[in-house]
Formats: sequence, C-alpha cells, structure tokens
Amino acid sequence: MSERADAAEPRPDDLDIDDAAVVEAESRHDEDDRLKPEFVDAVLDAVEADERDRARELVSPLHPADIADLLELTPSDRRGAVAAALGDLVGAEVLSELNDYVRDDLLDALAPEQVAEFAAELDTDDAVAIIEDMEEADQQAVLDAMEPEDRAAIESALSYPEESAGRLMQRDLVAVPEHMTVGQVIDYLRDNRDLTTDFWEIFVVDEAHKPIGTCQLSWILTCPRAVAMADLMKREQTLIPVDMDQEEVALRFQKYALISAAVVDGTGRLVGMITVDDIVHIISEEAGEDILRLSGAGEGDINEPVIDSYRARVRWLLTNLLTALVASTIIGIFEGTIEKMVALATLMPIVAGVGGNAGSQTMAVTVRALATNQITGTNARRSILREIRVALLNGCTVAVVLGIGVGLVFHNVQLGGVIAAAMMTNIVTAGLAGAAVPLAFDRMNLDPAVASSIFVTMITDSMGFFAFLGLATLTGLTG
Repeated sequence: MSERADAAEPRPDDLDIDDAAVVEAESRHDEDDRLKPEFVDAVLDAVEADERDRARELVSPLHPADIADLLELTPSDRRGAVAAALGDLVGAEVLSELNDYVRDDLLDALAPEQVAEFAAELDTDDAVAIIEDMEEADQQAVLDAMEPEDRAAIESALSYPEESAGRLMQRDLVAVPEHMTVGQVIDYLRDNRDLTTDFWEIFVVDEAHKPIGTCQLSWILTCPRAVAMADLMKREQTLIPVDMDQEEVALRFQKYALISAAVVDGTGRLVGMITVDDIVHIISEEAGEDILRLSGAGEGDINEPVIDSYRARVRWLLTNLLTALVASTIIGIFEGTIEKMVALATLMPIVAGVGGNAGSQTMAVTVRALATNQITGTNARRSILREIRVALLNGCTVAVVLGIGVGLVFHNVQLGGVIAAAMMTNIVTAGLAGAAVPLAFDRMNLDPAVASSIFVTMITDSMGFFAFLGLATLTGLTG
C-alpha cells in the first residue's frame, strides 16, 4: 500500500515547469497564505552568509506584498542588510505595501534621489503615502529631486488635509468631452501612450472640466463607434469633494457600491479619482483604529517604537486612575456597611464587572453605528431607547439568576434580593451610558471611540457599588 502511494507521488524531477513552480510556491506559504518561518529563516541565513544571489533567488518569485511581509517579519536590526541584499527587488511597489514604521526605517537608509525615483513609479496617492510622514527637510530634499511634473502633483496632494480625499486620490485618469463619439474615444485611448493604463471608467466633462457623467469601459467596447458619449454616459454619479474625510469616502463607496469615483475641487472641477482598491485599505485601517481607540492602545502597531506606545497608552491609564477614584470614594462612604457584612465585599466585583461588560457591549454597538452613519440626529433617541430595552431584558435575566444563586449560597434571601436589584439597576445604567456617552462625544465633534470606554467604566463601576451598598444599607441587611 505504501509502495503504491510512493509511486503515485510526483517527484520534482518528473514535474513540468508550471507544476514545479506550484510546489515551490506551496513551500513558501502556509495554508493561510502567510510566509512560513522556515522560508523567512532561509532568506535571512542566505543574507547573513553573504549569499545574495541565493537570497534573491528565493525572494524573486514573491509578490511585492509578500516581499513587504518578509521585511516586516525581519528583525529591525537586520532589515537594512536584507533590503540591500535584495536590491531592486525592494522597489516602489514593495515600499507602498510596507507598514509605516518599517517603511520609515528603510527610507532613512535611502538617498533622496532614490526615494524620488521610487515615488515617480507610483500612483500619486501611493507616492504621497511614502513622502507625507517624512521629516520636513527630508521631504523637501525628495521633492527637489523629482521631475517638475511629478513634484507639482505631490505638492498639490500634500496641500490637502491628512486623511482627506485629496491625499487619497489619483491624478492619472481618463476624461473626455461629451461631443466625442465612442470611436473617437477608442482611437484616443489607443493613440495616447501617456494615458494611465489602470482605469475602469471614463469621465465625461464639460468645457469647464466639470464631470457631467461616467462611462464604463464595457459600454464603450460593446457599442457602435458612431454613438455619442453624451448618449452613452450615465449622468448620475457620486462626486467626492476633495476635502472629504477618507472615512466618509469609504462609506460612500460602500453605500453606492462604487468601483471608482470622481474627485472635485471647490469649484466642481475634476481633479482626480479614487478607486476601490484604495478604499479597501481605508476600511481596514479605520476599523482597526476604532477598536484600538476604544481600548486606549494608541496606534497599536507591533512595529511602533516602545516609547511611542508608552506615551499613547499611559495618558489613558492615568485618566482611568482618576476616574477609578470616584468608585473608590463610593466604597469608602459605605465602609461601615462592608465591615458589618464581609459577603458584600465578595460580591461587589460581580455587580461592577457584569455591569461593565454590559456597558462595553452597548458602547461597541453604538460606536460602530456612528462610524458607519447608521445613527444620525433622526434616530439617535430611538437607538438609546432600543438599547435600554435590551438592557432591561438582560438585567432581568442576570438579576434573577444571580439573586437566586446568592440567596442559596449564602442562605440569605434578602441578600439575594439586594444584589438582584443592584444588578438590574447597574445593567440598565450601563445600557444608557453605553449609548449616551458615545453620542455625547459625537455631538461635541469629538471621536466617540477615543475616551468613551473610560467614562462608561467609571459610570458602571460607580453605579454598581452605589446601588449594591446603598440598597444593603437602606434595607437594613447588615443591621
């Protein structure tokens, strides 16, 4: 049985070139399409042994995104050597795929002329992403080394606010006047070698270069040459203001299922376009940012310098320390009550902990709804009432289970009733706080994902302790 299986197994010598390439590709990636540790180690060993040809042979079949992953997986003190060994394999596309911190490390080792050469090979948005975070002096040196046309495009993009459509857009697009026919457009595309080769639709503009419609390439290819663009184009389109925040741009792409969209300036003139491949990065980036902001973890990048991570996190921990003093003060007020019944101290963390989790659930739902424009001024009150109803149902369920359990364990029905009432109160409060706090931050034009968690935690802890200890005192439980 094993002999037949071995005979059926294809050997590398028996494979054709395509099959051999598949086998070698499988040896580089695991089942999740990540580079295998053995492959990364093989490249690093080749570089360390000064076997540059071997390292290049291993890496050359990789996609630029995989080469970027390789550099990110390389220890920071060895990235320069690996990049130098790989030479031109670490090109413009690889730089555009790199993590910001890793890319900054590599750019520091390159001359301005080299960075300018890389930037010139990229679309404007990718070039801007490389240059925008550089020190002002280094940035100017790179711009001075660029061709005038490329430099003008980069400087124009840098004049727009960070994370705006102006930074995100590409300036290479195809725009034609409405009086052209399909045949004239096809001839124009074939005869002009300087046009961008990556586009899905053509923008139709008027005499003032304002977009009046769009036309997909498939329509042009399937229509007779004599048809006028004015008759073929779709006049309804989604226009993106050049100063619109990139998160809002992503929401528009998602809402209207866009592949590309025209970007217009304050006068309505066409200045660029945004494509869906850029939006995929934005959606992932914005979602990750919101999650990290909820926890106060800063950028949360594993390549971020330790001191930067410390600065980003410690300020929220200190703020949390101050808010925790509120809960501590409440406990101090009922110190006498706790001394008379030690069981109260045992049960307090349960009330506060479950209330905190309930608040976090509601807060996460609300922050996400705000980020995706599901909550507006029209339905904000309805959303709060909905979360309160959910909290009432959750509170009843948890209060009954906890009350019966505590009553049985401590053989004290009154204690069970007190903790059930306190739990019910805290979960409803948590539902209200989890919805209201992010909405309040949003009304004040502050990011609801940044500080909501600290204030929601303060409210649920304080209310939990106050309700539990207060009810224990009022009912004479410790008398």
